Amino acid sequence: MDLTPADRAAAAAAADAAPPARVRRSGVPAMTIDGRTLTTRKLVARVDAPLKVKVTPTARRRAQASHQAANAAVGLRPVYGRTTGVGANREVALPATEGARYTLGLLRSHATSAGQVRNDIRIRAMLVVRLNQLAAGGSGISMAAIDGLQAMINADALPPIREHAGIGTGDLTAMATTALGLLGEAPLTNPLHPISLGIHDALPFLSSNAATLADAALAAARLQTLARASLAVATLTGVAVRANWEAFGPAVARVTPGIGSRRVCRVVTGLVTEPGQDGPVDDPARIQDPFGMRCLPQVNGLMWETLQQLDRVVGAHLNAASENPVILAGPAVLGPDPAPVVAHHGGFHIPAVALGCDSAAIAAAQSASLLQARLAMLVDPAATGLPPFLGDGTPGASGVMMLEYLAASAFAELRSAASPASLGSVSLSRGTEEHASFASRSAVQLLNAGDAYATALSCELLAAVRALRMQGTKSTAPWAELLEACASLGESAADRDLTGDLATAQELLPVLADLVEQFEPDH
Repeated sequence: MDLTPADRAAAAAAADAAPPARVRRSGVPAMTIDGRTLTTRKLVARVDAPLKVKVTPTARRRAQASHQAANAAVGLRPVYGRTTGVGANREVALPATEGARYTLGLLRSHATSAGQVRNDIRIRAMLVVRLNQLAAGGSGISMAAIDGLQAMINADALPPIREHAGIGTGDLTAMATTALGLLGEAPLTNPLHPISLGIHDALPFLSSNAATLADAALAAARLQTLARASLAVATLTGVAVRANWEAFGPAVARVTPGIGSRRVCRVVTGLVTEPGQDGPVDDPARIQDPFGMRCLPQVNGLMWETLQQLDRVVGAHLNAASENPVILAGPAVLGPDPAPVVAHHGGFHIPAVALGCDSAAIAAAQSASLLQARLAMLVDPAATGLPPFLGDGTPGASGVMMLEYLAASAFAELRSAASPASLGSVSLSRGTEEHASFASRSAVQLLNAGDAYATALSCELLAAVRALRMQGTKSTAPWAELLEACASLGESAADRDLTGDLATAQELLPVLADLVEQFEPDH
């Protein structure tokens, strides 16, 4: 089965974060699930291969207290999804004897889905997120469901989660399909002994954006890597076109608002400064460069800030008990009052994630626009002093001409992915649910945006490396280490198929990102 762009982007994100050997990790300690400390980095680093997880005793006690509170609440007041139907059926009272039948029916009906089955990385990430959410305590779900989900992850028994699975108000089909997998009614990639869910477990299990958050985490991690790599690639381009590094100097960092802009200035200045020097040795070809170089701190700095904010938002939601209703043991909320606390709410609604993903995609598109301009400089003899299109000098040689076309194609895909999904809305369930954030689509679009951005960045890297090799420029500045790291790229400047070189260039982006990281202010 062909992978979707979102699948490829998710795999790349996990590959960026994972250790070199991406196979089942024997001897690696189980991932701790406590409902409090899961981060995007921890998540993405572990889901590229089958993993083991273990819910902490504290988290289990917290979840158990919520379950006991839910059982007590059912006898005291109406509770949505437990004593009533869901959606427009919220006013329909359910007889106590109908709980088991209703639970199974709700899961079966809500498992309706469409589209391609997602890849293993995205599904694993979703399952880990969901288990961590339940470990936060507040769903009222039974321990059988938590134990079953933990066993599903540990067996790498993955349910068939299809692409169209939510609109930002809960990944209902994804969660229902997962629950049916636990019950033995949906196929799994590995055998798993079926479990019996609790009589009221259906809605607590469904009430989650775990699939969306997993995609958002994978997309954010990938783009953070690419954002670092973009500074390495742009620096190599700047050396090749003899950029004016004043645009990255201390004066610019001082007067330009935004921590991201100052960060870019510091990183790039560090990369072009030779040991023992206070700053780059200036030999610029122009009094000021085109925007593609000169405005890099302002544009890529904003990209960094936007991704940092998205990471914070997603990280907070990974550890949130956002199920509706939230059910807590009384003492946890009201001190000595033992009565259970039930609150019907909209915490599952995640416009913050939708806006964060949309903003990150737009920021990446802005950065890719500058990339296009830098690539145009690299193929221009007036900027490099080299033959047109970095050809081998034979008349009419095309050289890297097609890289501009490929980057432009990727940029078009990126612009499409940057069209804000959160601008859409819809009214569903007989008008009772009249708003949707479409965070699920925003997250998928951001995965696709990362794939397109990586393609465009690989085009610039390939051209920049060729230009520097043709120029024979030597330096003891750190940028030379970046160039050396690209030794696996083909040497010949003769006209040839560059497809393999582009694939190699894309594999080098995480390597360059790691080299850049040491120049960031917090390292």
